[in-house]
Amino acid sequence: MGASESCIKRDSERLGASDTDVGSELWRASRGQSNMEEFKVQTAKHPVPNSSPMRPHSELPKDHAAKRLSSASNGTSDGGAGAKTPVEITALEESFRRFAIHGDTRATGRDMNGKNWSKLCKDCGVIDGKSITLTDVDIVFSKVKNKSARTITYSQFKEALAELARKRFKDKSSEDAAQEVYRMIEGKSPVISGVTKAVASPTVSRLTDTTKFTGSHKERFDETGRGKGKAGRVEMVDKSGYVSGYKHAGSYEKKVSKSPQKPM
Repeated sequence: MGASESCIKRDSERLGASDTDVGSELWRASRGQSNMEEFKVQTAKHPVPNSSPMRPHSELPKDHAAKRLSSASNGTSDGGAGAKTPVEITALEESFRRFAIHGDTRATGRDMNGKNWSKLCKDCGVIDGKSITLTDVDIVFSKVKNKSARTITYSQFKEALAELARKRFKDKSSEDAAQEVYRMIEGKSPVISGVTKAVASPTVSRLTDTTKFTGSHKERFDETGRGKGKAGRVEMVDKSGYVSGYKHAGSYEKKVSKSPQKPM
């Protein structure tokens, strides 16, 4: 009996302690809720100047996504020195991108390899064979690029052009010489060479020119060179009843179909 009474006493004490904890939790929750309501009332009475109204948390991600899409469509950025400024591509940068992606379907246009760099200098007339040669172009490329890199960026590209400009236009200042080289490149595109062209040889013309066909092959095409189809391959039999040289076929039907004129 003594042991059972002690167990019952311990259980009652444990339940009493748990009830006390639950009560304290409820008191804290009610206190926090009252503090939040009081804060909202004070904020409504005394609003902070230049502050936006409070919105539900569920609307924040939607607003952020809409803002990001708007920035992307307008060519702007959310941060950095050029925030909310349209990105303008100059004629020089556009030519850089055209040569950067030449011959490489996986190229992004943000960097240029040595082969396309040499082609740009050659196609745009930067290489004159006297003050600037292909060797000079390769040396400048190796000078401006990073040690472990095989390509140059747009900023390194402009640095390389400045190096060549000082050598090409020695009688001008560095800025004027660079502008001269820029004008030589602006708006230019890679020159595509080595494209196969049609050759009008006598052997080929005899096989492709329909005016030179003879025999049955000549009958398959009209004067313009257009194929006649089945009429040019098969002899069509005329079953109209007229001889081959008769030129007034169908005139009798026209005369008969005319209504007789009434006498005056």
